[in-house]
Amino acid sequence: MQQSFSFSKPINCIYGANGVGKTNILDAIYYLGFTKSYFAKKDSAVVMHNKQGMYIEGIFDWAEGQSSAIKIIIRENGKKELSENGEDIKQLQQHIGRIPCIMISPDDTVLITEGSEYRRKFIDGILCQIDTTYFSHLIAYNKVLAQRNALLKAWQEPNGQQWDLLAYYNQLLCQHAAYISPKRVAMLAQFIPMVCALYKEISKEPKEIIINLDSKLVNNNLEDLFKQTIQKDIATKRTSCGIHRDDLLLGMSPQESFKDFASQGQRKTLLFALKIAQYQYMKQQLGITPILLLDDVFEKLDANRSIHLLNLITQENCQTFITDTHLDRLEKAFAGWEEKVDFLEIGG
Repeated sequence: MQQSFSFSKPINCIYGANGVGKTNILDAIYYLGFTKSYFAKKDSAVVMHNKQGMYIEGIFDWAEGQSSAIKIIIRENGKKELSENGEDIKQLQQHIGRIPCIMISPDDTVLITEGSEYRRKFIDGILCQIDTTYFSHLIAYNKVLAQRNALLKAWQEPNGQQWDLLAYYNQLLCQHAAYISPKRVAMLAQFIPMVCALYKEISKEPKEIIINLDSKLVNNNLEDLFKQTIQKDIATKRTSCGIHRDDLLLGMSPQESFKDFASQGQRKTLLFALKIAQYQYMKQQLGITPILLLDDVFEKLDANRSIHLLNLITQENCQTFITDTHLDRLEKAFAGWEEKVDFLEIGG
């Protein structure tokens, strides 16, 4: 099935019943910017059932009068092809950040309630869009990490104890981490105060929240850590230290984590503060206004958070895409802004 859409207004409201494909439009825009789905972990999950491949093309018009035709194809063999204006892009890091996108979805509460990998992914998602070198180091680090873990899993097998190869993997991981770790520290030094200020503004609570980077690499050398943890790594068959173990600690106080002690409203407020800070930071660093993709957010937000979201949408010069099941809710939200809003019904 093939469909085409054209969006020219700053605010684009996409409405229709659940399950008709509203979120797919947002995810397609995100895919064109980040070359992967926001919601699906594997590319195969976004290919239509009983189909062997996928094709997405988007034409982005820039303020300078230029346009970029971005095309992504997933072939029958699973190979992904990316091109801009007919020219193949061989490395994804050449493209990431060209079309910065920020998705806000009800499922984003996993940033607060689930494991550290979600918070690392959030941090990396920001840094990869503003620093192609960071993205390259991250890809390389994860590849070497997988190789080191495979070596550890085979350590007890015949000829499995390859100390020279282990030392080589350690050296490569140290090289990549030496770039990644300081970039995370520097980014969060600016980003965390933005989040805290936004949380205070939205919640109207005088109490300060606490956000800290939890990383052993801040005060330790990774090479020394590898020496200290080698026996543990061999026993557990996995690498126990490195930038892949970093976490962002979110606390209501030094003794109270958001995950365990925050109310549902406080979690939503923190999530909202994280996403607005992401928008502000990326706009500041890139000099480009990111595209906002808001999936069914008005359904989940109370009046206070909705006001802040509407202020962001209407005051910033950013193109925004919003999905909702109710047209009347969208019309009410943007009353007085009709000249800047388009409404698109899906499945009607």
